[in-house]
Formats: sequence, C-alpha cells, structure tokens
Amino acid sequence: MMAHTTANANDPARAGLSIALAGSGGSGVMTAGTLFLSAAAKAGAYGLMVRTSGPQIRGGEAAALLRIARAPVESLDDRFHLLLAFDWQNVHRFADEIPLGPSSLIVGDAAEGEPPAAFVATGARYEAVPLKKIAKGIPGSWTNMVALGLAGALAGLPREAIVAALRDSWKRDAASLAANLAAIDAGAQAAAGFEGMAKLPSLAPGGGRWLISGNEAAGLGAIRGGVRFVAAYPITPATELLEWMAPALAKVGGSLLQAEDELASINMIVGSSFAGVPSLTATAGPGLALMTEGIGLAVSAEVPLVVVDVMRGGPSTGIPAKSEQSDLSYAVSGLHGDAPRLVVAPTSIADCLATTQWAVHLAEALQAPAIVLSDQFMGQSRAIVDRPADLAFVGKRVVAEPNAPDYKRYRDTPSGVSPMAVPGNPGTAYTADGLEKNEAGTPSSGARDHLMQLDKRARKLTLHDYGDMWADVEGDGELAVITFGSATGPVREAIGRAAASGVRAKLVAMRLIAPALPEKLDLALAGVSQVLVVEQNHGAQFYRYLRAWFDLPGRPESFHRPGPLPLKPAELAQAIVAAAGRATGAQARTAVSA
Repeated sequence: MMAHTTANANDPARAGLSIALAGSGGSGVMTAGTLFLSAAAKAGAYGLMVRTSGPQIRGGEAAALLRIARAPVESLDDRFHLLLAFDWQNVHRFADEIPLGPSSLIVGDAAEGEPPAAFVATGARYEAVPLKKIAKGIPGSWTNMVALGLAGALAGLPREAIVAALRDSWKRDAASLAANLAAIDAGAQAAAGFEGMAKLPSLAPGGGRWLISGNEAAGLGAIRGGVRFVAAYPITPATELLEWMAPALAKVGGSLLQAEDELASINMIVGSSFAGVPSLTATAGPGLALMTEGIGLAVSAEVPLVVVDVMRGGPSTGIPAKSEQSDLSYAVSGLHGDAPRLVVAPTSIADCLATTQWAVHLAEALQAPAIVLSDQFMGQSRAIVDRPADLAFVGKRVVAEPNAPDYKRYRDTPSGVSPMAVPGNPGTAYTADGLEKNEAGTPSSGARDHLMQLDKRARKLTLHDYGDMWADVEGDGELAVITFGSATGPVREAIGRAAASGVRAKLVAMRLIAPALPEKLDLALAGVSQVLVVEQNHGAQFYRYLRAWFDLPGRPESFHRPGPLPLKPAELAQAIVAAAGRATGAQARTAVSA
C-alpha cells in the first residue's frame, strides 16, 4: 500500500489551475504543453499533462490538457479555466473533452476565425489575440512560443521558469532561441490586459521531483526489474515506451529489436527468456490479441515474460489515441485452455515504474507470463511527481545447477515452482514446447499428467505471497469504492470531495488483478456493507470480473463509462454520495422490516 495526497476541490490552492492548449496537428500544441509542464515543475508545482488527438497519422486535431497545483494531481479537473487555441481547425471535436463554464476564458487568434458554438455556449469569455501576427513580427519565432508566453503569464508562472524550460530543451542555434524567447515575452505582454483569469497560488521550488510519462516510468521499471531484451512492433499508444527503452537498454548492456509484427515479437521474447534473459514486449489491444498463442506457449513451458498493454479504445483499430480500460476481460480470460497468468495494473503514472518492476520480479519468480495493464491516459501523459519509492520486493528465477541429480524441469513441487535450467548447462537438457508434458518434459496426453501440470501452474500463482502490493487500500467507511488503473486518480479525489459532504468511503485500488485472491479482498472489505465499482469501459468488465470471483458485500453497484472522455472527480463524487445514500436507505428498510 502507498501513501497519497489528494487535491481538495474546495481548496483552490490544491485544486490548481486547468489549461487546454489546442490546435491542428503539427502546430506545436504538444511542444508548448510539454514546456508549460516543465516550467511548472521548475517553479515548484505538481502537474499533469494529458495528450489527446484525432486518429489521423498527420494533421487533424491535437490538444494538451494541463492541470497544475501545489499538491500532487492524478486526474484532470471537472472544467478548464483556460482554452487557448492556436487555430480552430477541428478543435470543435474536443468540445466534450474540454468542458468550460462561465468563469472560463477562451483565447484565440481572430485571423483563424471564431470559437466553435459549443464552446461559446458554455458562457466562457472570449478574448482575441493575434498570435500568428505577433510571431511574424519576430523573425525566426514560432506561434506556439507566443502562446506559451501568453498561457504562462495568464497562469502566473514565473518568466524565469518558462525561459529555463525552453533553454533546457533547445537543440537549435542561438539566434532562433533568442527569437523564441522574444516570442514568449511578446505573448506575456499580450496577456497583460486580461482580467479575471484564475492564477496559480504562490509556489516554492521543490526538490527531488520527477517529470515523467507513464511509458517512460514503465520502461524504467522494466530495466530496474532486470529486463535486458525487448522485442516489439510499434503501436499507438505504446510506441514511446519502446523509443525510451532502446537507448536506455544499451546503457545497461541490453538490446531492443523491432520485430516485423507482434507474432514475431512475442515468440522472440519467449526464446530469449528461455535462454535466461528477462524479456519484455509492449503493445496495445490489437497487438495483445495477436500475441495470444505465444503467451499460451509461455504458460505451458513456464517461461517468464512481461507484456505491457497500453490500452486504447476498441474494438479492432478503435480509437488509437484515446484511453479506455477495455482490454481487462481479454487480459484475464483471453488465452486458450486453462492458462493462469499474472495481470497487474499500475494505479498512477508514477506507479507505472513500481508495478512494471514488480511484474518483472513476479514473472521471474513464478516462471509465468505477466501482463501489465497500462493505458493511453497513463502511458502518454506526463506528470510532475515525487520521486517514486524503491520497490522492496525482489523476485528472481530459480535456476537448476549443472548436472543436477534426477533433474525434472516440471517437477510437481509444493510451491508449484520448479528449477529452470539454462540451455547449455550439462545434465539439465529438457524439452520446452506447447505440448502437455510429464514432470521430465516428455510430451504426454495422459489425464494424470495433464491434471498435475494444470494444478502446478495454477498453484504457483495462488500460493505466492503478494504482500501489500496487491492493492492500495485507503480510508474507512461502510462504502468501499473498488477500482483499478488510471481510474484510481479521479476516484481518490472524488472520495476526498465526498468526505467534505459527510460521506466516508474506503478506496480499494487493485494492483493485482489476476490471480484472484478473495481472502485479500475480504480483509480489505471488513466492515463494509456496500461496494461501488468504478472503471472506464462500456461493458463493466471489472465489475463482472469481481462478481465472478469475489463475494462482494451488499448489492454491488457499477459506475462505468467508455472512453475517450476521462472520468471526472465531480461525477464520481456524486456517484459515491448517491451510493452511500442508497446503502443507508437499504439498511434502514432492513431494520424496519426486522
């Protein structure tokens, strides 16, 4: 279990400031957003930047959704204080993702047209600023740097923090740097006459914080866990994980190979892990589906490996650049035959590091495939976080000694884990294929051998002591909110908001999804009379999974919605208060009838 600080919506200093930068693809929206977040980190803030874009390979719409605060933030807020549009081409497609209100401010370039009606209808105030004209007046400068200076000034970010962020990232000549520093100042001057825009509270530079994406954190966790070989095929939104790991692996003596497709990549890491090298691949839902047979081979041959699934909207190609927790059912149930596997889910961007490292250790210790359920929200978003704590658990592969007497690779041990030989060591040769086998590894179709190996493969996962890492369990109350993955952040904040209304609720954010461990959840739910399950998918997959494997108290309720809209703290707080009210009413009716 891990400690967290929750932003309180009733405290402006902690709730922070929400800003949306939007425009056409290629206009520099993401660059400006990344620099804004970097400047906020230098100024001492915490923050989050969520990337959202259309399905186009080039062009289309793009937006950087930012939330900056004095306390850690793990989700977007309910509304944005500022929408700054570089142009209005297709920005109307973000009307649902960028909710505004009467206290919001819209800034756009009059030369690019007027704001879409959906934004104007919110009652937000509109101010026109000639962004492109200002940039043209400064030869060598870019419009997005004018916008960065304007947004930074409106938010109250110190100029020196913005300048430092740009200097740190600059890879061009000094003349163009000077031009764009001038553009930042010009943008700030353009904001001087604006009134009524909310600003960040005073900040103090903080030490030891990291600015990291979920994909980068997962890559670092994998390397810390001992992964030294990666084979993968690029796929949105997992590609950045691979791009980050390629040079990082080289620094620690490892390597990354871009395979011709997902089928090749899964079989490559089965082979490398069989040879003794901890191995990983990263993909999204369509790729995970293609890897199914290879993962089944790893289950049967008891070969450890890790698959990071950065989930996106589905099915099929779905919505590649948007987030959705819709691969859960496939991850826990999608393999052929009775094929127990590990499924874990990080609870935040920072937790992508610890959970991926944990997955590597578990896979190695239990000689089983592990699927890490990240998603686009965590994978491609960047956050300013406190330095993640070091992982206490370390799991290593049990290796057979050369010439081990009476060596049987698949010996039916009490723990279910049997020593794994390193190819080439004398006296420990064995067959590792997809056929069912006896303890020695000889293919067998006998019922006794089949049952023994099925029991062995299941037993080693269910008997393992997963410690406190299995979930984050926080708070107390007769209502428990059970969730997983990227839904944890908005749920945690919603529970804090519900507490301000006098409703207490316990949070259970499950990090270990499979194997199912009912006794762990039973202890976490002690004293709970009602459960609300929160997730981001259309079919309530997590709710249905919990109902199948766990005895949940009361009449469990489900709050589920598909992507691409992120879950918002306000709607979840309302759902928590309502669920608590229904539970109280049900208890009162029961007491009266008794």
